[in-house]
Amino acid sequence: MNITTLINETADESLNQTINGTINEETYIPYVERPETYIVPVLFFLIVIVGVLGNGTLVVIFIRHRNMRNVPNTYILSLALADLLVIITSVPFTSVIYTLESWPWGELICKVSETAKDISTAVSIFTLTALSADRFFAIVDPLKKFHASGGGKRATRVTLCTAFSIWILAMICAIPAAIGSHIKGIPAGNAQFFVCYPFPEHWLNDKYPQVMVMGKFLLFYIVPLAIIGIFYLSMAVALVLSAKNMPGELQGMQRQMKARKKVAVTVLVFVVVFAIFFAPLHAFMLFFYFNPDSLKLYNAFWHYLRIVGFCLYYSHSCANPIALYFVSGAFRKYYKRYLLCKKQDPRYSGFGNQATSMTMISMKRGRSINRTTCRLTPTVMQETSVSLLGNGNGHHVCSKIR
Repeated sequence: MNITTLINETADESLNQTINGTINEETYIPYVERPETYIVPVLFFLIVIVGVLGNGTLVVIFIRHRNMRNVPNTYILSLALADLLVIITSVPFTSVIYTLESWPWGELICKVSETAKDISTAVSIFTLTALSADRFFAIVDPLKKFHASGGGKRATRVTLCTAFSIWILAMICAIPAAIGSHIKGIPAGNAQFFVCYPFPEHWLNDKYPQVMVMGKFLLFYIVPLAIIGIFYLSMAVALVLSAKNMPGELQGMQRQMKARKKVAVTVLVFVVVFAIFFAPLHAFMLFFYFNPDSLKLYNAFWHYLRIVGFCLYYSHSCANPIALYFVSGAFRKYYKRYLLCKKQDPRYSGFGNQATSMTMISMKRGRSINRTTCRLTPTVMQETSVSLLGNGNGHHVCSKIR
């Protein structure tokens, strides 16, 4: 793989910072002869369409339907806004590095694009961490009052403060990109290429790119992934153990066991997807910046890993709505309503006027069993992106059956 290809295809991640001098014109491959010149822009076009429709619909659902405004869905709204930010301000501009040989947008767009990318990444990962913590306490310790199951104004205030703090922290993390991003010229014989370069020249004695690459790897990947993994693994273990401790002969207990195992598998799948989407790009960045022979070792494998990582990185901005469609019946109904123009059948609506009947069995000392039939108002059983957990705002009307 020639140096020119590496410069232009990786300008958005500033991998050209170690390259100087002139470009070998004999090994130059014209853009029209590269398959990624045609494949990647089409993929990015799909990312924009799916991301805008999916995340935009999420925002509409949250705004228009009061019964969807609960703690976990507030975090999901924050994720959607972060994804829309990077889709609108970064994806269309960074996609041109596969079709144009020089950055055509100027320094202002360069700064905005790099800053928005860092803000969106930080908001997404920090929000996922906060959401995993909320899910952990809601399932493992449901009596606490600061998460979704606790409900009430206190949970709402804590959620809004957490979401706001995450955005402030993300903006702080993006300050280096806002200050340091600039247009850099790369000599190419009698011509010159221009790239959007987020790392300032000569900061930290030229060690600044390595510091930033490692810092983002730890702050935006390893540490959040470890925290999320601990929360979700502990949650899965608690669900499995609690299901095993249930008397299997009682009515409905087997169904609860299967449901809890399904939730445990679902949340673990989210962790795996999160890791997969961000792993290739981080692996490539670490290889390029911390291997002194990276330019010599750069071959077809690293080239295509770079492209795959680049695409997965931005594809994650449209992954959340797709995941919600498959794992959440509530969101799926609204997606069909707004995107497919399908009317909701009131007989099967989880958010209609009818109450939901539910039978609970309580064990008393002396082996006596009391059956309690409860009627719950619809807001109690609001479905979230991960599990069927209420927001604590409904009212319980129970009558005991002897």
